[in-house]
Amino acid sequence: MAKKKKKTAKTPRKKISFKLSKQQKIILGSFLFLLGAALLISFTSYFFTWKIDQSEIGIFNERELQTENLLNKFGANIAHFFIYDGFGIAAYFLAILIGLTGVYYFFDFAKKQLLRFWFWGLLLMLWFSIFFGFFNEKTTLLSGIIGYEANDYMQDYLGLIGTILVMTFILIIYLVVRLKLTPETVIGAIKKSKNEIISEFKSTESTPKAKISEEGINTNTSNSEEVSKPTEEKSFEVVEKPTPTPPSPPTEKLILKSETEGDVEMEVEQGAEEEEVDTLSEKLVKDYGEFDPRLELSKYRFPTLELLRDHTIGGAITIDQEELEENKNRIVETLNNYKIGIANIKATVGPTVTLYEIVPDAGVRISKIKNLEDDIALSLSALGIRIIAPIPGRGTIGIEVPNKNPKIVSMRSVIGSAKFQNAEMELPIAFGKTISNETFVVDLAKMPHLLMAGATGQGKSVGLNAILTSLLYKKHPAEVKFVLVDPKKVELTLFNKIERHFLAKLPDSEEAIITDTTKVINTLNSLCIEMDARYDLLKDAMVRNIKEYNTKFKNRKLNPNDGHRFLPYIVLVIDEFADLIMTAGKEVETPIARLAQLARAIGIHLIVATQRPSVNVITGIIKANFPARIAFRVTSKIDSRTILDNSGADQLIGRGDMLYTQGNELTRLQCAFVDTPEVDDITDFIGSQKAFPDAHLLPEYVGEEGGTTLDNDIEERDKLFREAAEVLVIAQQGSASLLQRKLKLGYNRAGRIIDQLEAAGIVGPFEGSKARSVLVPTIDALNQLLENETKNI
Repeated sequence: MAKKKKKTAKTPRKKISFKLSKQQKIILGSFLFLLGAALLISFTSYFFTWKIDQSEIGIFNERELQTENLLNKFGANIAHFFIYDGFGIAAYFLAILIGLTGVYYFFDFAKKQLLRFWFWGLLLMLWFSIFFGFFNEKTTLLSGIIGYEANDYMQDYLGLIGTILVMTFILIIYLVVRLKLTPETVIGAIKKSKNEIISEFKSTESTPKAKISEEGINTNTSNSEEVSKPTEEKSFEVVEKPTPTPPSPPTEKLILKSETEGDVEMEVEQGAEEEEVDTLSEKLVKDYGEFDPRLELSKYRFPTLELLRDHTIGGAITIDQEELEENKNRIVETLNNYKIGIANIKATVGPTVTLYEIVPDAGVRISKIKNLEDDIALSLSALGIRIIAPIPGRGTIGIEVPNKNPKIVSMRSVIGSAKFQNAEMELPIAFGKTISNETFVVDLAKMPHLLMAGATGQGKSVGLNAILTSLLYKKHPAEVKFVLVDPKKVELTLFNKIERHFLAKLPDSEEAIITDTTKVINTLNSLCIEMDARYDLLKDAMVRNIKEYNTKFKNRKLNPNDGHRFLPYIVLVIDEFADLIMTAGKEVETPIARLAQLARAIGIHLIVATQRPSVNVITGIIKANFPARIAFRVTSKIDSRTILDNSGADQLIGRGDMLYTQGNELTRLQCAFVDTPEVDDITDFIGSQKAFPDAHLLPEYVGEEGGTTLDNDIEERDKLFREAAEVLVIAQQGSASLLQRKLKLGYNRAGRIIDQLEAAGIVGPFEGSKARSVLVPTIDALNQLLENETKNI
């Protein structure tokens, strides 16, 4: 009950929003724009009428008194306040800023740029007010009282020269930061203007010669031909000059349009458009910076290492020399009994297993040692002996022997390791430690999908928690989303607390963690819709994968108005896959196979766990698309071969001991242990922070056999409707596959007939993998039902 109260305390999600509606923005924008215009009018009028209105300033309640200001008493007083008592002529900046703010709100422009205008505008207003303070001995309209007093104060402490230096430095800051002015741009502008003056001077010199040649045209035809030739040569030079220089595409385009063919003009225009797009995206990045997906939850804090506990009993791994020597002697003795000599042997001590690497004498067959696996296990009195013959890349034979005192690998030691903290991966996962006691970190994005199997109680659920914990410690809520499927309803419930941070769900779902089989089918099909939509976005963006797409989106090269958006990674976790296959069969297998085949490039990755790695659960289609696999201890060699295509998983010692493969060699690991209270603390830490308004919503999916929404229109029924109804009533089984067999129909037509039978009240609603119930008991009852329908028409 206490836990329930804690949950209800967090339920209020509605927050007061101060976001203005469109109508409110238009009203506010109009008001501010007109206020700015009123200030401009009153300020301008004040400079002509201030002497006349001086005696009436400050008097509002006497109607007889009138002022000469265009806005009467309001204009005279407000202008006197901002100009005479305030900033002088620099007060015009304030009127412009207020009017500009009104324009921004009226047209709903981005407000980020508006803040810059206000900052630099107020700075300029203050600077000009103080600057004009140099030019008066007493308070005048140029600087206002504020400008005069500030200038006088600065001169008292800095002197005249010091005040000028400070004012110059502030001006330099404005020119460099705001106007992006540098010495190079100033020198370039001077050179450019100098060249323009020289070229203009040369063109004026050549003008009289052109007039003389025109007179020659009137007197002699031959002379006209000679004069026309230099003119053509001159125009040719004009075309040649601009082409090498970058600033000349407009001139070049104009000349090419009049003197060359259209196809050349098209090439020039295409180049200009590409440059324009690039410069536009560069300008956006320059003005606003790269798009940051973390901005909405900018104050999000990642879980701290203190939330994890150190489960290592007895501290670090200790080497028991006596145990090592004893095991070595027994291995050597056992092999000598079968006349197998050993040239060299060395041991690598891990947290739960020690690897003995042996180099046999020349001429010894490896298969002979491999066949002695049970004999070596007997001599060592140990469970879980595994022989690797040979160890890939080493040229030795490995014998893995469990330690008498195994050590627990704590999740804290794995997360806190430099290898995980410095991992430059898209989706880093820290599984645990290897036999050589090294932290094992892999990238889920490169797997790209993971298949897990293991008997009950061997560490599967802890492995899933380790995967999810790794991602929670490295990824921001805007960068990754989880779709959690938990048929057992108890394993993943703790992650409900981070629903609005990290979880994704269907729009109509109340709970983000999926436990119902029907919702699993809908969610998988929804992910297929999301996959297709993402591929369309990649196609429009002309990129090949999600990493390139998000990079392009961050650089503002993709327009959100065209449907583009930042794409978070989506990780689908299924805790008990065998149960789904038993209840839903092909309806689950087909979308999972689609996702496994196609979803890699667009950032949807699958993690599927099962207790029974039998061939009817892990089919060939699924295995082919899950190259990365993890096997905890299983009960038989057949199960080991099913999951790993290799033996060895049946010889593991349990409690997190596992084999990992990514399509090549097997790696033996001790899975990191993360306890339920630790996961509870982590999810509490994340869940207590500011979150998104709702969980990440997947596309809506409506099942093909989702209910009785079809109209019971007798005229639109299939020709075989009555015959199909008789088949189902006789069999008392409402199945589309039965109609396919009996009436030799295709699946689509059989499905439509089933929907029509449901609408007519002959069969019941869809019930997952079960056959529909038949609501009509006999053929006579069916005939009576159909006759009543005909009479009612």
